Parts: sequence; C-alpha cells; structure tokens
Amino acid sequence: MGTEGKDIILVLDDDEAVRESLKFSLELEGYTVRTCAEGRELLNHPDLARARCLILDYRMPQMDGFEVLDRLATQHVDVPVLLITSNASDALRRRAACVGVRHVLEKPLSDGALIENIQSVLSLSS
Repeated sequence: MGTEGKDIILVLDDDEAVRESLKFSLELEGYTVRTCAEGRELLNHPDLARARCLILDYRMPQMDGFEVLDRLATQHVDVPVLLITSNASDALRRRAACVGVRHVLEKPLSDGALIENIQSVLSLSS
C-alpha cells in the first residue's frame, strides 16, 4: 500500500468517469494519483519519471495503449504497466506480455483486483 503519497501512479484512460473512479479508489489506498485523458498528455507528464506504476487503457481514440508503450520505450521510461481493457482476449494478453506489461485487467475491474496487482508490481520493483 502507498504511504503518505510516496507512490505515484499515473492513470491513462479516455473515459473521465473511469479516470476519476480509479483516482478516488487508489487515493483511498494512500497512493498519489495523476490522471491523463490521452497518450500525449501522459508522455509529457511532469511526474512520468517518478511514477512507480502506470495504468493504461488499451483502447483510446488518438493513441492506443500499445502505441503509448512504444513511445515510452523510445523515451527509455521503464515503469511497471497494468493494461486495462474491456476485451482481454488471449491474443491481447500475449501481445501485452511480449512488450513487458505486468498484468492485463478486464473492465469492469473486480473488487480488489487492481489494488492487488498494483501492490504486486510495486513489491517487485522495490
């Protein structure tokens, strides 16, 4: 669990309701959360270099989650990523694993699944 806002989590989702819901629930757990509505915003975010975890939506209008991951690699940003999607097919999971995504979570997110996965990636990267 985050302590005193030390663990910054960046959330990228084009749906404002999803962003705000994730922000609210993660802040209740003690994390500092920054939200972005589109890929370019995340790629230029001032807290990107300090983020401990990224939560990326797969399907977005301008730049999908994999395009964001490609750009992050180009920028040499190495941070654990959780990919969220409404359709977690086996092909999507394989593709995500190949580019280093730690977990693929299906929307709607089940109670506790997101927090458990964040705690898991944070403990591995500590």
